[in-house]
Amino acid sequence: MRRIGLTGGIGSGKSTVAQMLADRGAVIIDADAISRELMEPGSDVLDETVRAFGPAILTADGRLDRAALASVIFENEAKRKELNSIVHPAVRSEAERQAAAVQADPGFSGVLIEDIPLLVETCQVHRFDGVVVVETALAERLRRLVDQRGMSRADALARIQAQASDQERREIATWLVDNSHSLEETRRQVETVYGQILEMQDTVKHISLRPEEMDKA
Repeated sequence: MRRIGLTGGIGSGKSTVAQMLADRGAVIIDADAISRELMEPGSDVLDETVRAFGPAILTADGRLDRAALASVIFENEAKRKELNSIVHPAVRSEAERQAAAVQADPGFSGVLIEDIPLLVETCQVHRFDGVVVVETALAERLRRLVDQRGMSRADALARIQAQASDQERREIATWLVDNSHSLEETRRQVETVYGQILEMQDTVKHISLRPEEMDKA
């Protein structure tokens, strides 16, 4: 099995790249989707989060008010770390459960990709045979967040700056996908990346190929 990490900053189009990889046969484990499931009413993770942050983070019907929680942790590093200490271990445990189920499937393609927005921030690169980093020009990320998610420009910029920098993500990249241009150009890069993943030996933990070498392969 090739176990690959996929990451990128908010507004980079990482989900688009994940779908392109899935279309080529990869199985995607989505950390954000797991996190949302773990925060459903009645879950241990939500209960622990409420104990830590208080009932004001819940809606009237007992669901997580994500905006209320975000307002608590966004500019408070200590609170953000406290939330991460509750959520991240549970997400990793569920990801491992899903990975085991995938491997047991006789139709498994052999390529498992974990979509983790905060892969750099949570120091998980060691878990993977390689890492795909999706990068997009800042101006385009801001445009997407303002136009597609309805954020103010100031809020969008603050959220980008709260995450790892492009340089920090580049430093852990096995492959770098530039998603600043057309979908066709992104698709071409993804095809190259996926072909190289298929060529990896299962036992390889890190490969020497760097993003700038992709077109030479």
